[in-house]
Amino acid sequence: MKQMRSRIFLVATLLSVAVPASQSSAAPATVKDGNALQLGNITYRLDGIDVPPIDQLCIDEHADVWTCGIEARDQLSKLIDGKQVRCDDLGADPTYRKRRIGVCRIEGETTSLSQLLVQKGFALNVEASASGRFKPDEARAKDDRLGLWKGCFVAPREFSAGNKDGPLLGAACRTDRDREIREAIFPDDLVMPAGCNIKGKYAVRARVTGNLGIYHLQACRSYPGLKQDRWFCSEDEAQAAGFRRAYNCRPPAKSK
Repeated sequence: MKQMRSRIFLVATLLSVAVPASQSSAAPATVKDGNALQLGNITYRLDGIDVPPIDQLCIDEHADVWTCGIEARDQLSKLIDGKQVRCDDLGADPTYRKRRIGVCRIEGETTSLSQLLVQKGFALNVEASASGRFKPDEARAKDDRLGLWKGCFVAPREFSAGNKDGPLLGAACRTDRDREIREAIFPDDLVMPAGCNIKGKYAVRARVTGNLGIYHLQACRSYPGLKQDRWFCSEDEAQAAGFRRAYNCRPPAKSK
């Protein structure tokens, strides 16, 4: 009998370890960008989607440049609209372990925020995701020319990696204007989004530490005159994008 109890305890322990996800309590959400929100002291990256970062630019249906990254963030804020949010925690983000991967929903809703963003045309389906299977939603948004699809853009992952030769997507892309479109969405002087004054610079030397580039704060000696490739709103955002802090930065002032 004692041996049987031991086996039952062992099985129960293994089952408890094997549970892959835990559910957060419903709470107010702070939107960090179009693909990340904070519940309490935990920041979740929305599972299964690729969303324009804050500084990404796109072309609209009239061939004008628009700040699609800011619009994607605002769309997520509108979807939440002050409501309580609950997230299923799928574990640490493999690319930035300070964040978690989450299947997040407005309290009482069954459709995830990830799927809603894809349906509105402000996010792309990620094929490799464990649970993000939104290809039909993406196809409908593309056919209906919603959100990003009304104009011309590169996939957010291509923009984030600085890949200026990535495929152009959307209804307004013209092969005879390829060069002009790429110059517009990858300008030499990328406009700073409001409140996002951290400069990011792609750098080969950063790859030694497994990063894409280096970010520079206003307190860094390298900041003045630096021609940036990216803009970030916070150090957390820069680090999540694969950038490390410049070594010539003064340490942040300690709070008293």
